[in-house]
Amino acid sequence: MNQIDLQIGHKIKTKRKKLGITQADLSKKLSISPTYLNLMESGKRKINVDLLLKIADELNVNISDISKKTDTSLYQNLMDLLGDNLFENLDITNFDVKQLVDTNPLIAKALIKLGDNYKKKNQDIVSKVENISGKFIDSRKNSFPGEVVADFIQENENYFPELEEFASNLFNKIQSNNRVGYSSICEYLLNKHKIEVKDLVPDENKPFTKQYDEIKKIFLVSDYLNLETKKLYAGAHVAQLEASDIVDKYLNTFSFPSEESKKLSKVALLNYVGAAIIMPYRPFYEECIKQRYDVELLQNTFAVSFEQVAHRLTCLQDPKKKGIPFHMLRADVAGNISKRFSLSGIEIPRYGGACPRWNIYKAFTMPGKINAAVSKMSNGEKYVCIARTVEKGIGKHGMEKTLLSIGLGCQVKYAKDFVYADSLNLTDKKTETPIGVNCRTCDRMDCQQRAFPPLHKKFDIDLNKRGISVYVAD
Repeated sequence: MNQIDLQIGHKIKTKRKKLGITQADLSKKLSISPTYLNLMESGKRKINVDLLLKIADELNVNISDISKKTDTSLYQNLMDLLGDNLFENLDITNFDVKQLVDTNPLIAKALIKLGDNYKKKNQDIVSKVENISGKFIDSRKNSFPGEVVADFIQENENYFPELEEFASNLFNKIQSNNRVGYSSICEYLLNKHKIEVKDLVPDENKPFTKQYDEIKKIFLVSDYLNLETKKLYAGAHVAQLEASDIVDKYLNTFSFPSEESKKLSKVALLNYVGAAIIMPYRPFYEECIKQRYDVELLQNTFAVSFEQVAHRLTCLQDPKKKGIPFHMLRADVAGNISKRFSLSGIEIPRYGGACPRWNIYKAFTMPGKINAAVSKMSNGEKYVCIARTVEKGIGKHGMEKTLLSIGLGCQVKYAKDFVYADSLNLTDKKTETPIGVNCRTCDRMDCQQRAFPPLHKKFDIDLNKRGISVYVAD
């Protein structure tokens, strides 16, 4: 059985099932028998180029989506999982992991679920011990439903066409001069649902960002929030009232490990709709092309935040109006990644922080300014990456705000369409920043910033010899 045929067959089967198309229906359109299609999907028959093109056309996907060799997101998640000390004596190599992902992606996904479950249960046990003993146990890895949310969004490529259609229709109803403001959404909630939106300074002893009283039909929004966030919350509330059925339909296509992770994913989709209402697909896409994805100009045009624009840029996956495939992540000063999504192909770690050489961390040294860089992964892939800090929290004098960094990037082949590449010398290799994913999975042996020994190389200490790092002897 050919590994490549097996991988392509699995991708075809996954796409077909996602669209609700039966083997009988697809085989009829392809003028082949259902038995032959079944053999192709199971990797037991070769697929010629002409047939692959027909399949891609019927499934409305790019041929590269079903013929690319490795699911980088799944590969990296599995590498992260196997980087745990629990597996250090098994001598699992990068090649072993890649082979598993290519030939048995469902088994790889099952291992990820087991890993998440193990980490969650381990955390629960630690928490119980802390409660009993009254002592804090440090150095544990947190398991968070946000990881599952990222998986759900990644599986849908952060594009939900029925929600886009709902948002576009609502935009057309309430827009003024081709824009939607906070007051427009509030007026709509009042006129359509008899819900009054009130901006309120929270009691210091009872802080909140938003509250909805179903009995009194009052939607309270904290006055500590900026206008961009208020507008997003108001739009998301409209989605909660009118688009919950559509949201639930998408959620029901995914296997959530817990009700908590499903609810968190619903919040993410409601916010998705809120953003789509204030940045509707067609006008936003057209402005992106016109302004060459200038995030700050897009901020001004749609009166939204830097993070909202960055997040929205990753949603432009309509086959008829497709934007640059971006990756996006959000990190704090401790290196924790709280948002991660990749269409660019760059590998983003599932557990813990990313490579310290990523410019998402450098951005903390110059708050509020956009840092652009050419980042080169160890596999040779190059990316144009930008990063900028944003402030989160209470907008009140004397109250400390949280500083986060937003990273956004794409493959270097899209540089001519990405305005931030203009300031970079893409032909000068000296300006490239060599990066990895994280220390445990990175195979760069010449990095002075290595914090952990690499997974693929046996770790030993030579008292008489030291390389560029204590974890590298040669």
